[in-house]
Amino acid sequence: MSTIPENLQAVQRSIAIAAQNVSRELHEIKLLAVSKTFGPEAVIEAAQAGQQAFGENYLQEALEKMAAVQAAAPDLNLEWHYIGPIQSNKTRAIAEHFDWVHSVDREKIAQRLSEQRPAHLPPLNICLQVNISGEASKSGVTPEQVLQLAKAVVALPHLKLRGLMAIPEPAETFAQQRSPFARLRALREQLCEQGIALDTLSMGMSADMEAAIAEGATIVRIGTAIFGQRDYAK
Repeated sequence: MSTIPENLQAVQRSIAIAAQNVSRELHEIKLLAVSKTFGPEAVIEAAQAGQQAFGENYLQEALEKMAAVQAAAPDLNLEWHYIGPIQSNKTRAIAEHFDWVHSVDREKIAQRLSEQRPAHLPPLNICLQVNISGEASKSGVTPEQVLQLAKAVVALPHLKLRGLMAIPEPAETFAQQRSPFARLRALREQLCEQGIALDTLSMGMSADMEAAIAEGATIVRIGTAIFGQRDYAK
């Protein structure tokens, strides 16, 4: 059984190779360790091995974990990313406790996050979630609606629109994996041409990270390859 620090090193090596293969600089790609369903001790172990950014999907679990990490290791300065679906009754806690939100797909949610962001904190970094594969089961704004939502979010005072996020449907081949990521990249370029400056593409997970990096991912969201298989029954 490999340890979390060993897994982290292996993932970082994979990112470096994937970047090198497409002539990208390693510093352009941030590793987001997806720690959902894993306890505070796993986060602390990864953080002590040099990992700084952690992604969470379930709000209540995340808040308890953040408090436990803070109590056990107050010197750790971690960056917390909310990557799960957002219900209206969850926006206040998300606005108060997270540094990034990757899953904004409605103007109403963005407005609430802006209104509820505490004044003493820096603006909340926002990615718009795009349903890039058009799956009925997935959240996300359609590619056609992205510009309208982006304009609305840019106008909100306590948010900083950073980029786009997507979770494409699984694909068999490398070329098939690259295709939706290429569409997301093109969408970001279109928004930039409209005067909305975006620097972030949050795309790629353990199974399709190399394809995402080939298409310009700036944040890859990796959980299983770092922490191991999840036990959702816990």
